[in-house]
Amino acid sequence: MSEKTKEKKMVNIKINGISFAVEEGMTILAAARQANIHIPTLCYLKEINEIGACRICVVEVKGARTLVTACVYPVSEGMEIFTNTPRVLNARRDTLKLILSDHDKECLSCVRSGSCELQRLCQEYNVDNAHEYEGDMNVFEPDCSAPHMVRDNNKCILCRRCVAACEQFQSVGVIGPNNRGFATRIGCAYDLPLGSTACVDCGQCIAVCPVGALYEKDDTEAVFEALADPEKTVFVQTAPAVRAALGEAFDYPVGTDTEGKMVAALRRLGFDGVYDTNFGADLTILEEAHEFLDRFKNGGKLPLITSCSPGWVKFCEHYFPDLTENLSSCKSPHQMQGALMKSYLAEKKGIDAKDIVTVSVMPCTAKKFERQRDDEAGTGYPDVDHVITTRELARMIRRAGIQFRELPDEAFDDPMGEYSGGGVIFGVSGGVMEAALRTAVYWITNDDTNTPVDFNDVRGMQGIKDATYTVGDVTVRVAVASGLSNARKLLNDVKSGKAQYDFIEIMGCPGGCINGGGQPQVPAEVRNFTDYREKRAKALYTIDSAAHVRKSHQNESLKKLYDEYLGEIGGEKAHHLLHTTYVKRGLYSEV
Repeated sequence: MSEKTKEKKMVNIKINGISFAVEEGMTILAAARQANIHIPTLCYLKEINEIGACRICVVEVKGARTLVTACVYPVSEGMEIFTNTPRVLNARRDTLKLILSDHDKECLSCVRSGSCELQRLCQEYNVDNAHEYEGDMNVFEPDCSAPHMVRDNNKCILCRRCVAACEQFQSVGVIGPNNRGFATRIGCAYDLPLGSTACVDCGQCIAVCPVGALYEKDDTEAVFEALADPEKTVFVQTAPAVRAALGEAFDYPVGTDTEGKMVAALRRLGFDGVYDTNFGADLTILEEAHEFLDRFKNGGKLPLITSCSPGWVKFCEHYFPDLTENLSSCKSPHQMQGALMKSYLAEKKGIDAKDIVTVSVMPCTAKKFERQRDDEAGTGYPDVDHVITTRELARMIRRAGIQFRELPDEAFDDPMGEYSGGGVIFGVSGGVMEAALRTAVYWITNDDTNTPVDFNDVRGMQGIKDATYTVGDVTVRVAVASGLSNARKLLNDVKSGKAQYDFIEIMGCPGGCINGGGQPQVPAEVRNFTDYREKRAKALYTIDSAAHVRKSHQNESLKKLYDEYLGEIGGEKAHHLLHTTYVKRGLYSEV
């Protein structure tokens, strides 16, 4: 194809009287964005929910008899568009009033107050009541049946963004619109409670909700109670991806690394020990790389598939139960570390495990389910007592009156504060694979000086990546998938024989933990037009590249752990504390 054929056809349009040349066929919304003109939206999510349902984005087009929805209406040669005429502004105000007329307006105590997209639009358009449209209102009982979240349809605006995320990102599709007209509500088939379906607890529906209709089950009160109990020693650990997003809750630019201030804030909240789940990530690599090489060399079940993403694990149990034997038996990093806090750390500090409360700060809502799973209590006590999301931690910091931006940078406590670059990149799609390859290559070659550290083929935000690596006489075929719709495609190819791999990394959320369902919500106007995931990922890769130690097996604290306590990698004691089992689940059962 010639370069001339490849050229995109351009058309000439006017927006608010100013001429622009834009690509033919693009929407008015995209054309306006390109021209630095903001058109508000509520239902629109680029590529997955382009339905023109909310009608907040309406504009005038010269010659058109009615207002048109900018998110789906294509531009054409000579089109004249007006985005802020009185007719347009009044239509948007009326739409906001109609939404509010059937909306629970308890905004002061709403979890999304201050970050609610509907609230912001009402402020911008000077809409503070819905008295013109008073009448019947729907009243719904919130669905609290799932272990990780609450659905409050009294605040739902029927934008269907959650439905799109569940279906398009995750190929789970357990929610959708029920009934019609004024009685329409978002729910599950046959009005089943969410906790009785094959929901995988990933929280991607929460991440895209523009209002307070979806939110994680709040564990902050339980954590505050534990911190206030003089009989309890409360240890906290933070996942790799949290430091790359927590700052957004305090007005830092997306992708700012706030590790030091996060540690300082946790100390000021009153935790008795502040530790880094990166340590648990390094530990996971040693156990998982050992498990992979054992299966690879001794005819074990392949491909080995990673198990650190609980949303993915539950998806596998529901939708690919025949592949549960391919899952690594390794617990996820925070569960491993929780088990060691109540065993190794308890012994070192002379504390009875029953008096220790472990708290995990995670970018992931599925961790709330994972901590309740069977075989996640290595000491006879739950490995992790409470899981709070990045958002919940931000709320705790604000409630405690801690001035986050004014805090000094502080370091994690020992011995579970040391980590390698391999541990920190666990928060990004491809990071687990890359960290495992760094260690596996060393174990194959016994050479730690002339072996690669960066495995760029498995990096990036693509949904599926694969590569083949040859080390000496060993060739390993690997694949990486993030987002469960991509996982489904990859695994269907594996099951059909279309693709063959030895080692597969799967993360439940698109892009990995940096985009977890528990991270600070990204408003649609940012989500649709910038790659915030890349910015968060860059923060973690920057930490990795600057790290003195970049390979998990070089973590000196880990070496000491095995020497003093665990014994052999993959040995009996390690297996008892650090490994788990899985179940084959039905599609509709109490989960």
